[in-house]
Amino acid sequence: MRTTTSADGTTIAFDQEGHGPAIIMVVGAFNTRRTTAPLAAVLQDRFKVINYDRRGRGDSEDTPPYAVEREIDDIEALIAEAGGSAAVFGYSSGATLALRGAAHGLAISKLVLYDAPFLVDDSYPPPPADFADQLAELISAGRRGDAVELYQRVAVGIPEEVIVQMRHAPFRPAMEAIAHTLVYDVKITGDLTLPTELLSKISTPTLVIHGEKSPPIMHGAARELAAQLPDATSQMLQGEGHDISPEATGTLLAEFLSN
Repeated sequence: MRTTTSADGTTIAFDQEGHGPAIIMVVGAFNTRRTTAPLAAVLQDRFKVINYDRRGRGDSEDTPPYAVEREIDDIEALIAEAGGSAAVFGYSSGATLALRGAAHGLAISKLVLYDAPFLVDDSYPPPPADFADQLAELISAGRRGDAVELYQRVAVGIPEEVIVQMRHAPFRPAMEAIAHTLVYDVKITGDLTLPTELLSKISTPTLVIHGEKSPPIMHGAARELAAQLPDATSQMLQGEGHDISPEATGTLLAEFLSN
């Protein structure tokens, strides 16, 4: 593990493996760098992979008050560690963060977005306007488990009976440990509206990926992102869902980054 310091003094932890063109892994809700570690392992023979914990997660620090701009600063600090320019892989809400970083003007050489969560049709209801506040209130009251379940119910759309079954899952404590960062993800994704005003600013070559078995919201989002980004292509991963398949995703990434 290595660390870098973001603009506001926050220590950001990351693993760096391999040599070659740099790529930074940006995870989504409920994730730490452990989520993308298998994908990083697949890529490290051909690329310098920087796999980091977003602020407030894993081994990274957190500095209040939170702002989306601070997470963009974190990516900028990692790009500096990479040598001044890097490709960026964004997963789920991390894809939205990566898009915001590109629109901000970060030195991103190529952009890969996996299952970006944008609402472009009526396949899923939008979150309530006070969703971030609801989560923050639960966290403030020490009700981390309730915050996890609220996010699962509203943002992910998990059926109630499955949520109940997951209460005693072995990964539940890890989810509760970073439940405060769910507020961050909601602030990044907002009402899930496609940010067309930002997309027009992004000239970075972009690969938009969605899994064949991913939720319907991801299919429409991928289609619209590829259509509205100035330099983008779309690819559906046959047989795959929202969880990252290191081999299938790694093959696509390597091909895109090498061209």
